[in-house]
Amino acid sequence: MMVPTPATAADVPAVMLLIGRVFAEYGLLLMPAFEVPDLLRFDAHYMAPRGAFWVVRDATTRVVGSVGVDRKDEQTAELKRLYVDASLRGRGLGQQLVGTVLDWTRAEGLARVVLWSDTRFENSHRLYRRLGFTQLGERMVEGDINASREYRFEREV
Repeated sequence: MMVPTPATAADVPAVMLLIGRVFAEYGLLLMPAFEVPDLLRFDAHYMAPRGAFWVVRDATTRVVGSVGVDRKDEQTAELKRLYVDASLRGRGLGQQLVGTVLDWTRAEGLARVVLWSDTRFENSHRLYRRLGFTQLGERMVEGDINASREYRFEREV
């Protein structure tokens, strides 16, 4: 079984490759400065006590899963960068990664987790709903080359 392990800024290039593979499945372009600015400032978002980030590696050590959590305020954490390689979807890895974030959020004494997800990522939305998240809104991403709309999800921990 693959297990999420804590990531560091040194893992960012491999995480970007994973995100690029997923974006390509949907015909989306990955422009890191716009799409993943948090990864470009990894320590500011994902170092304790602000947040945390995990990756999953396959037998070849390639990053095949990722998730991050970024503290938004005294009660709220934001789940970010949940990506699973296409070859491993449907095996519980996404659920395991979300569970890792929920465990961290509880341990930090926070009350809720929020996230934004592109409307095209329907498999992710099914996962979030199954795990108790409620869809609470929608936004257009201004200036996005991919013309993205995102759904907002939230759940208490």
